[in-house]
Amino acid sequence: MKAIFHFSSLLILLFISPSFSAHSSDKTVKVEQAITEAMQEFNIPGVAVAIVEDDHLVFSQGFGLKEYGKLEKVTSDTLFGIASNTKAMTVVLLAQLVDQYKISWQTKVVDILPEFQLYNAFVTNEFTLIDLLSHRSGLGYGAGDLMIWPARSYTEKYIFNGLKHLPQASGFRTEFAYNNLMYIIAGKIIEKITHKPWSQNLQERLFTPLGMNNSTASFSLLTSNLSNKKINIAKPHLIINEELTVVESDYLTNFSSAGSVISNVHDMALWLKVLLNQGELNKEKVGLGDQSLIKLNLGINSNIYQLYSQTQASLMWQSHISRKVTETEIEQDNTHFSAYGLGWFLKDFHGMKLVHHSGGIQGMLSKVLLIPERDLGIVILTNQQSNAAINAIYREIFEVYLDLPKNDWVAFYQQKEQRQLKRETNRLSEIEKHLIQSGSSPLTLDRYAQTYIDKWYGEIMISLENKKLRITFSQTPSLKGELFYYQDNTFIVRWDDRSLNADAYVKFSVTPDGDISEVTLKPVSYLTDFSFDFQDLKLIPKTH
Repeated sequence: MKAIFHFSSLLILLFISPSFSAHSSDKTVKVEQAITEAMQEFNIPGVAVAIVEDDHLVFSQGFGLKEYGKLEKVTSDTLFGIASNTKAMTVVLLAQLVDQYKISWQTKVVDILPEFQLYNAFVTNEFTLIDLLSHRSGLGYGAGDLMIWPARSYTEKYIFNGLKHLPQASGFRTEFAYNNLMYIIAGKIIEKITHKPWSQNLQERLFTPLGMNNSTASFSLLTSNLSNKKINIAKPHLIINEELTVVESDYLTNFSSAGSVISNVHDMALWLKVLLNQGELNKEKVGLGDQSLIKLNLGINSNIYQLYSQTQASLMWQSHISRKVTETEIEQDNTHFSAYGLGWFLKDFHGMKLVHHSGGIQGMLSKVLLIPERDLGIVILTNQQSNAAINAIYREIFEVYLDLPKNDWVAFYQQKEQRQLKRETNRLSEIEKHLIQSGSSPLTLDRYAQTYIDKWYGEIMISLENKKLRITFSQTPSLKGELFYYQDNTFIVRWDDRSLNADAYVKFSVTPDGDISEVTLKPVSYLTDFSFDFQDLKLIPKTH
């Protein structure tokens, strides 16, 4: 359904839903104001926020609506897809296995999964668990995501067969490049060692001990477990043609150990506490449930248990690959270093260590931030895909809880977003003008219409239908659309599903004899999600 682009601040204020006794402290009032202002400015239907400080839940509220146009409120119990904030949970499951001496962080992946192969034999044989979790594989940013995104079914064999054909983009262990497939492999390692599905491990070894009773490993498990019961879950939204639009999603079920967890801020606050306590659990405060976890006891006090050891906690938050510090970070946050640990981004923030991670699905974002030395943790869940909103909210919260210099972050990010959108809109308008003025392609359309093969993805079909070229990705039902001639032997594909925001150039390389030798793709918009890694495709005619 579609709804009006702007909605009033009054409506937001009517749907603030605290999950505990809301007090009128200055901090609470300021945080509530920051959230509602961000929701209004960036057109966010619903937000849930929890703040943990000094091992206490000091703020936990829902704001706005689960689905725009309906009256169901977001509360602290409302579920969202947390996407890549799943990764840190997968790391903890591996840390437990390290604590139990079943593996080490230097264990080679091929020693557990012999079918694992990357772009060359040396890297394959040297690739450790640390490499797997720290995004230093040498692959490109988001490489291989089209095997799992957008929503589709896949087999384990398909993933392993594709991995070895992904192109090397940088030196092994030299550059950071975010990669979801490595975390899917991490989940397979957990399954191989424990002889249990990753989802079962997550439930038994993390959710149950922490009392995260509303969380589940995936949307598919959530719906199957609840049968016909109504699910208190937020719907994802996108801005499409300047309208707030509800979109369908499976909440990244296929990302499994890389991004499929469904949770709420109530449960995530429990997760924040154990993270800030370096894995420590108090038996009197949590429902340990699976008593096998008592075997992980590394403490002296009989009521204190370690979900994972302090040694592993420290390793997770150490730098394993450095990242570039931007001029903006230096100016805004007095940042001197930026890095990635194990499942976490790391940086210095106004003289303090900041541990953080984002998670995004189509139409939904999550953010987890921790300042360990101040024993402060924040989780923000939203049902609209606005990075500007979530950044403004967490910075406003940090101002309140860390006594930082005041800044109007909502206005700052609104202006930044408008500048970015204006530049991109103007650029895309010029491309559209050129597209309209384009003449006929050098070859007749039937010459382009063939079945092509990419080594890591599989078959992609280009067909001639009613005098128009269409492209269909065999493994991805939603990736089908019409090709429009642009220039030379290059077309632009417009996907039938306009919510994807992922139109791409399709460039045909032609031999002197007029035959198609290769086809490459790349996104048209600079704002296209990196998981549409079209640039890694190299399509060869199937007849070759």
